[in-house]
Amino acid sequence: MANSHPASLKPVAATPLDAWRGQASLATAFWGYGVFVSLVLIAVFVAALMEGDAAVQQTMIGLFAIYTAWVLVAVWRCAETARHPWGIMARLLTIAWVANSVLVLGFLQVRLLQPHLG
Repeated sequence: MANSHPASLKPVAATPLDAWRGQASLATAFWGYGVFVSLVLIAVFVAALMEGDAAVQQTMIGLFAIYTAWVLVAVWRCAETARHPWGIMARLLTIAWVANSVLVLGFLQVRLLQPHLG
């Protein structure tokens, strides 16, 4: 008896590489890497915003854009083997997440550059 667990069960404590490969549970990719880590990054940005630290704000916009691209691919891949209807819901939310991220990051970038554009 090589493995007593069904093949469809994925580890909850998955590494970022597991998530990237679609080998993590959808819950870990979506809630752990997607929502929780994004909230931490947003908190750092808001702290920099409150302090008026434009350099940290700019750095966080770039990091958040890169991280968001990574996590959206990870969630999309992990959704492939998720149970119905969770996989489909995650993929639909991922599409909305892309649109929201592009708009939010774009507006934040314009706001940050406004003083320099005249």
